[in-house]
Amino acid sequence: MKLDQELKQEGGNVCRTIKFVEPLRTLSTMATGKVDATGEVLYPPLNFSMVDYGIYRSSFPDSANFSFLKSLDLRSIVYLCPEAYPEHNLEFLKSNRIQLFHFGIEGTKESFYDIPEDTIREALKVVLDVRNHPLLIHCKRGKHRTGCLVGCLRKMQKWSLLSIFDEYRRFAAAKARVSDQKFMELFDASSLNLKRYEQNTEQKNS
Repeated sequence: MKLDQELKQEGGNVCRTIKFVEPLRTLSTMATGKVDATGEVLYPPLNFSMVDYGIYRSSFPDSANFSFLKSLDLRSIVYLCPEAYPEHNLEFLKSNRIQLFHFGIEGTKESFYDIPEDTIREALKVVLDVRNHPLLIHCKRGKHRTGCLVGCLRKMQKWSLLSIFDEYRRFAAAKARVSDQKFMELFDASSLNLKRYEQNTEQKNS
């Protein structure tokens, strides 16, 4: 199996891509039960949820979650932490031909923090490309960085701010940050192409 590593550069080193060069599997039905065909219990990562057709979100998955992730037939993972991906996670991606898109956004406990808009935009381009689906978005806890990215996607989908903030708070709970919500409120989604994503999604569903 050939491992191809490259740095994507568009206005700076924004995304580190690790690609396993083999034919990708087609989308299959998501496992809906707690036990798979072999009788193995499936454990989703914390804060796991479906965002949209072919798009999921969660906290950082560990080895206990690998069987569940395998049931999703993932093609890609969008990883939003700056730290290197753990070796055992990389081995799971390699064995299942999953592509990793690494967008390093620093985590902070500060209430006010400047979220890198350019990085969010680059991550959204990956999320909107249906060739990367099924896709999982995750950071460490699946709350702030993941919540901001999903919130910006919702803004592109013309959700009301009330609905966007409600979804964000469901995952962030008591850790919800004013700065994250302000970022989502001010985010300009007009330059990103949601229409193409919707058309491609409709074609896959037809």
